[in-house]
Amino acid sequence: MTITYPAIFTRHEDGSYEGYFPDLDGCVFSGKDIDEAINSAIEEEKNWIAVELEEDNGLPYVSDREDVELEENQFWRDIAVIIHMTEGWDE
Repeated sequence: MTITYPAIFTRHEDGSYEGYFPDLDGCVFSGKDIDEAINSAIEEEKNWIAVELEEDNGLPYVSDREDVELEENQFWRDIAVIIHMTEGWDE
């Protein structure tokens, strides 16, 4: 299953990035450059979702771009992860 949530990235003067997922409470990431930040975002989103699914919690709705206010040096990027659902499948 592919799950996509928006991430808000903030670029710092030194070229590093940090960010968060507005829909995933407490899910944050960072990186020394954009590639590292994107990889960190993917890993953090995947871990956050895995915990929620393992605990049988529902996943939150996805925000609309119009509902999220960006500050200076911030941008929105959709981050997709693939979650392999194996429970209930006979192998």
